[in-house]
Amino acid sequence: MPTGCSVADEFFREVTLRLVGTLDLGEALGRACAYLRRHLPLDVASLLYYDPERKGLYVMASHGVRAGASGGSEPAPLVALDMATMERLRHEGASVNREQSLRIVNRPRRDAIYRALAGHLAPHGLQDFSYVLMRLDIEEAYQGALLLAADGHDRFRPEHGPLLRSVRGPFAIAMSNAHRYAEALQLRDRLAEDNRAMHRELEHLSGDQVIGAHFGLRRVMELVRQVAPMNAPVLLLGETGTGKEVIANAIHLASPRRDSALVRVQCGAIPDSLLDSELFGHERGAFTGAVQAKRGRFERADGGTLFFDEIGELTLEAQVKLLRVLQDKQFERLGGNRTLAVDVRVVAATNRDLQRAVTQGQFREDLWFRLNVFPIALPPLRQRREDVPALVQWFLERKSREMGLPWQPRLAPEALAQLQAYDWPGNVRELQNVIERAMILSRGRELDFAGLGEGMPASAAMPLASPAAAGQGPAFESLDQAMAAHIRRALAAAHGQVQGPHGAAALLGLHPSTLRARMRRLGVAFGRHHHA
Repeated sequence: MPTGCSVADEFFREVTLRLVGTLDLGEALGRACAYLRRHLPLDVASLLYYDPERKGLYVMASHGVRAGASGGSEPAPLVALDMATMERLRHEGASVNREQSLRIVNRPRRDAIYRALAGHLAPHGLQDFSYVLMRLDIEEAYQGALLLAADGHDRFRPEHGPLLRSVRGPFAIAMSNAHRYAEALQLRDRLAEDNRAMHRELEHLSGDQVIGAHFGLRRVMELVRQVAPMNAPVLLLGETGTGKEVIANAIHLASPRRDSALVRVQCGAIPDSLLDSELFGHERGAFTGAVQAKRGRFERADGGTLFFDEIGELTLEAQVKLLRVLQDKQFERLGGNRTLAVDVRVVAATNRDLQRAVTQGQFREDLWFRLNVFPIALPPLRQRREDVPALVQWFLERKSREMGLPWQPRLAPEALAQLQAYDWPGNVRELQNVIERAMILSRGRELDFAGLGEGMPASAAMPLASPAAAGQGPAFESLDQAMAAHIRRALAAAHGQVQGPHGAAALLGLHPSTLRARMRRLGVAFGRHHHA
């Protein structure tokens, strides 16, 4: 019969070999349990990781004889001992401290930890149980605990203690390695996410070249070249569809930040309830459904550029939060207590008159001054008609590739003249939509645009200005009035449908949430019956 020393040595060796054979903590725990059951009673084993930020023990892996194995490298959302329970246990003198590294409880009815663990062990079929809770440390750094439970009372004996203490180190190292591995995987996923985002932007840029850089947008591109090397905020001003996002891309690519991410924030498409999470990220458990930590747009854009599209759509409450981060360059994730510092360059865009919005109390003056450092006004397409032929050719080539056409549609002889004569209230985006719609309907015939704009009020096909801007002469309707009229026309063409491939949002080249937000602001009614 082997001596006590050889039994301990064999126990240490066999448990260690089973724990270090894989980085899958659930698999490693299952292997170890198969051996542990030869030496002590065991129905459930769980490795509880200590989260220092949330100050609680969380199930990282669990193995049960009756319910099988579960767990993995990511901590499960099931809470074994949350912060409130840990605090109560401390007051009751039941916490597992460094001096009491191993705790054996055979009759736990009045034990506080038993009450906390009962919910965790019930799915494994344990109602009355004995348990062992062993603290796990690496160089006095608290890693968590090993929980062993057996059905019934008086199951564990004093001689089990020395055996389990001998494998404290291997269990602690196995859990630490699995946690570090999970962090490495999470970092890999973050890098992959950034890489995918950058590839999407590159693909987007390849399809959105600055057409007209040497003609109608020559002055704009001169300003882009001047401001791109700086870190100053840029405010892009222009009507819907003038290409503000394309110019934001050009600023980013011409800047020293071009090797980092360009992250877009569609301000009108983010509900207020999700704004904090989207901009600043959240910690795991910050709210229902937050099963893992998530980086926000600011973190993803660190070292790069953050583009706020249609920033005039932000609510006043959201403007306050944004201003605070732009001033301090620091923030905290939702549900977290760590202060994160970021280095981002802000480019904002709007089709609204923000100065007027400031005077009406709809936009914060301090945020306006912070953003309006270097404004760039983008001319509407009707003011750069010389760019229409190049834009048409580009859209024909691009849409032919996207639609998988074996040929590129040809224009009817008078088509370019028709397109250049139109005033394009929806600007470049409307031109793109018109080209695509004509290609879909052409069935191999030459593209003809006769009747383009017929039935539209004259105000939609002429430059828009307020009576104050016009000075004297006939009064023009305001930009908001023209926009509302344009939206109503799109709704009528879509039979009142906002969303979907044939909805008004698709016709206008907008996200459905953005369109609905503008309809609410402009007082445009929802529903098919309003636009039948």
